[in-house]
Amino acid sequence: MKVSLMVPVMPHEPEHLPAYAELVRDRGAHRLWQGQSLALETFQGFAYLAGRGLRVPVGTSVTLTALRHPYEAALQARSLARLTGHDLVLGLGTGTPELVASLRGRPYGSPLTAARDQLTILRGLLDGKPVQHEGRYDTMLGGLPEFAHPAVSLGLGVLRPGMARVAGELAEVAITWLTPPCYLREVLLPELRAAAGAAGRPVPRVVTVVQVAVARPGRDPHLLALNGSREHLAAPHYTDMLRRAGLRVHPAQVALSARALVRAGVFLTGTVAEIAEGLAEYRAAGVDEVVLNTAGVHLTEGRAAALDDLAELLAARPG
Repeated sequence: MKVSLMVPVMPHEPEHLPAYAELVRDRGAHRLWQGQSLALETFQGFAYLAGRGLRVPVGTSVTLTALRHPYEAALQARSLARLTGHDLVLGLGTGTPELVASLRGRPYGSPLTAARDQLTILRGLLDGKPVQHEGRYDTMLGGLPEFAHPAVSLGLGVLRPGMARVAGELAEVAITWLTPPCYLREVLLPELRAAAGAAGRPVPRVVTVVQVAVARPGRDPHLLALNGSREHLAAPHYTDMLRRAGLRVHPAQVALSARALVRAGVFLTGTVAEIAEGLAEYRAAGVDEVVLNTAGVHLTEGRAAALDDLAELLAARPG
């Protein structure tokens, strides 16, 4: 199982990014991931790193479909792959209904259809083919000029069975967040495999973002979990997924929900060895890549503490 790193918060200055890329380069992590940033924009931040000479593999986990047409997303992705010199994972997510409504005037009637539109158009564009797709939410009649670049894999943010089926049908990577190993093994992986089999294509790789914090004197893991997952725990689609996995959570009770994350081992804390044992459960569940996310530490104690945890965890990896 590959181990990657997450930029844990939206960067506000370009100088906030290099230390994470340096850890990927120097400590043998597989890839640097970042979610949708509404401060220093994600694609531009990665391009800045490449311009600094930090040309590491990168991925988005996730960028939001309502923010850009798939033609523009394809332009960004293949440009960034060329700038970094590495294959890239373009991970997409449909976002919350409230955000979509603020951008498009109304929420997606079907987020699954919105994801299908984007993935269908992007795959054709990135394969260098003309696309004739008149979808419910996105239309593309044409193609991109020829341009040589490293491979771009299409990823999809997956929390529940319906989106897992779309990923199995159309994506190369399924990206999950706050998903317990048992839920991955018993719910999402079977859906991915069934949909991929029906479509006659390989099962997508599974990439799971896992919040981690090394146990240290004076640290309160419940506070770290709350600070790192506050917005997710207030979102009904995340709490619905966690309830399906057997956790007692509610979007109106984020503090109690954060305690449930710690109790269930979804927020991984403890010694480096104990965190490694928790990560091994994801490998046993069928995960191909875990992404270490120190958002709780960063938001509670600052960037330096978050980087120290990542460096310690990477140093302890076998080999």
